[in-house]
Amino acid sequence: MSAFMKNPVLLLGGSGVVGSRVARTLRRLQPDLPIVIAARNAEKAAAVAAQIGGPTTAASVDLSREDLGLAPGASFSAVVTLLKDSFLNSLKYAQARQTPYVSFASFAFEIGPELAHYVQRPHSAPIVVLGHVFGGVGTLAALHFARGEIFERVESIALAGVVDADDQGGPASQADFVRLTEECPSALVRRDGLWRWVGGQEALREVVDVGGVTRQAQALPLLDVVSLAAALDARSLRVDFAGRDKVDGQAPSTELIVEIAGEGRDGEPVQARYELVDGDVYANLSAHGAALATERLLGLAGGPAPGPGLYHPESLLEPEYVLRRLQELGVRVRRA
Repeated sequence: MSAFMKNPVLLLGGSGVVGSRVARTLRRLQPDLPIVIAARNAEKAAAVAAQIGGPTTAASVDLSREDLGLAPGASFSAVVTLLKDSFLNSLKYAQARQTPYVSFASFAFEIGPELAHYVQRPHSAPIVVLGHVFGGVGTLAALHFARGEIFERVESIALAGVVDADDQGGPASQADFVRLTEECPSALVRRDGLWRWVGGQEALREVVDVGGVTRQAQALPLLDVVSLAAALDARSLRVDFAGRDKVDGQAPSTELIVEIAGEGRDGEPVQARYELVDGDVYANLSAHGAALATERLLGLAGGPAPGPGLYHPESLLEPEYVLRRLQELGVRVRRA
């Protein structure tokens, strides 16, 4: 039996709104994969573990401790941190044990400390920085469409998430929002080849949702812009979020809108819009992205497990595979 099947995946924050959905998606993708739901509240973690089923257990953790409060002999196939670890003890824990690591909750302005830890120990473990919209789904979807049959060259990509206005996520997501607004109220965008931090009116734009309604959206400092700039050299990039008023009794829904402009195969200007819709809160689509990245990190799909290094989702996952998997998981994809 291979190491990843002997040792479980440790989901830090696994009892939260995103974490529980990551566990659920992993269980669907890999029915026999051992999983540990780790949280401060042991009872809540145990309740989620029971719901996930299969080889799933629970553990109590303390991110302020370098050993995370885990048993001295504990061993894991991957450490997936689904909440903001301001101590970075989870990263140090993984590096010390040469264990693959996923960082899910860092904005573009926060990744400096993680990069420094990687630079100091570049050969210790594979590290995935996943501070992208919907757990990397936005970047991978954009790459899939940009590299299709339509575009010869891509000039601009605008990603937009549209979620129910009351979809605030759990405590970890709410803490992310507070951290975002209080510590860095600006967003990183690329405009005409220049990198800029924008705020105020520059950070706003109108987005037409799947239903044809125009919404006001706010740019966010997510890592999709740097990933797509490096992969495609597009001169203009941004990621925005908009809220949608929810009708009483209506089921939750999450939209990802991908708008691409550039030069077509015939040399003429071309624009295209694509829509991905998931019938759940936004945490669900994010969880799919995190689960697919974890599956790939373990070598359970898409090739052998990657060696030590620093990775973004597009350096690990094939966009076509991700789009196919998302549709199998219930996400609707169409060109508008």
